[in-house]
Amino acid sequence: MISLQERLQKATDEYKKLEQDLNSAVENRQRLDAQLTENEQVQKEFSTLKPANTVYKLIGPVLVPQDQAEAKSNVQKRLEFIKSEIKRVEKVLKDLGEKSEKAKAEIVHIQALNQTQQQAAIGE
Repeated sequence: MISLQERLQKATDEYKKLEQDLNSAVENRQRLDAQLTENEQVQKEFSTLKPANTVYKLIGPVLVPQDQAEAKSNVQKRLEFIKSEIKRVEKVLKDLGEKSEKAKAEIVHIQALNQTQQQAAIGE
């Protein structure tokens, strides 16, 4: 049988890993938010273009002319992809949050058992 101290250490390690994963997912979500905002801004700028305007695409250090319809389509596809990634990351955040809360509750439970045992030992 595993001692309470070992269970506590294992639960604490698991909780720390979950918190690291949660922080990583939050950073990922923030990055996606920034990309979403940037692409929405590009889409807004595209709406002001006239058919005669030329759109350029940066490829390495060179600006290359690009078809306006193709550029708009690419931005629309990128927005759809980013939105789907945001939904996926939101689900991951929710799952990690729930697992983190369970791990935290387990730690509190083990600490309470440990304290009860120590008090019982003192009373003997």
